[in-house]
Amino acid sequence: MTRLFVLFALLTFLQSCIKNDQPDNSDLYFPPTGSDTWETTTPASLGWNISAIPSLLSVLQNNGTRAFILLKDGKIVMEEYFGNNLAGTVPFNKNTLWYWASAGKTLTAFMVGKAQEDGFLKINDKSSDYLGTGWSSLTLQKESMITIRHQLTMTTGLDDGVTDNHSFLPKDLIYKSDAGTRWAYHNGPYTLLEKVVKNAAGADFEVYFNSALCDRIGMDGTWQWTDNDHVFYSTARSMARFGLLMLNKGKWGSETIMTNAAYINDMITTSQNLNKSYGYLFWLNGKESFMAPESQLLIPGSVSPNAPADMYSGIGKNGQYVSIIPSKNMVMIRMGDDPSSVPVPFLFLDDIWEKLILIIK
Repeated sequence: MTRLFVLFALLTFLQSCIKNDQPDNSDLYFPPTGSDTWETTTPASLGWNISAIPSLLSVLQNNGTRAFILLKDGKIVMEEYFGNNLAGTVPFNKNTLWYWASAGKTLTAFMVGKAQEDGFLKINDKSSDYLGTGWSSLTLQKESMITIRHQLTMTTGLDDGVTDNHSFLPKDLIYKSDAGTRWAYHNGPYTLLEKVVKNAAGADFEVYFNSALCDRIGMDGTWQWTDNDHVFYSTARSMARFGLLMLNKGKWGSETIMTNAAYINDMITTSQNLNKSYGYLFWLNGKESFMAPESQLLIPGSVSPNAPADMYSGIGKNGQYVSIIPSKNMVMIRMGDDPSSVPVPFLFLDDIWEKLILIIK
């Protein structure tokens, strides 16, 4: 009996140690919906290195940042808006709408999972089940190999080297390799995911998005077409709300927005062996290598070496970032312009973390 008691006590102690090593999401704060109230805390109260903050703000300001938000345990630690004194710039504040660019792909990934949870589709279904045959220029045999999951993971095998890889017209969706055998950052097949969800759910994508996600967590925003891209615009705080939802694995306070925890986990886990730094339209940090858009090179190392290894991000052109860091119980948001103008600006994200990591250590 004594030996059993000792064993039980040891197990209890070990479980306590493990628990104390992990953030306690039960203490996360969630701002109310329908209100701009948001609790704050300060870097000083968290014991952070406040002397390193000016260096971070300088990097942000000097690189076209318009909005920067940092959440810790759901509360706002930093909220900064830039560029309001520059000639020719539109005033920017917490009510300003700005584009997510490809960071908005993460919203679409969430909605595919929601449609699956609601019984409208399965991600291993053929894309042609919802797009109809002939949605690409492939033979029916090759086209039928492409699934929704391939669209989510950028592994459709369609040629991203066409003149406009944002086009989703059949003439621009041409064969390069069999589905699942090649990773390529290809916008056209991604954009068609909205049509998949729309046809599966039998409802306009934006209406479904608002009722299933946006309204339930108090996000504002709107989808707008820019040429072949359907881009989401919102305030920086709304981007932060989505990041907080992901940090809490699909739950908003006591309300579960997505019950399928396995899908949430799959979104932020390596989705294929070609580009280990890619989940379901999320970029994953801390992996051994990654691939970049418009290239088939395998680049050794992490997407953002200066950031925590468990960080995962939605990343959009000109430096639109929604980054979630579970080990720190943090969400980082950045909106604005970026001099590099590359499709997925990894380097600037790492520049931010080079400064930020000195603050939060």
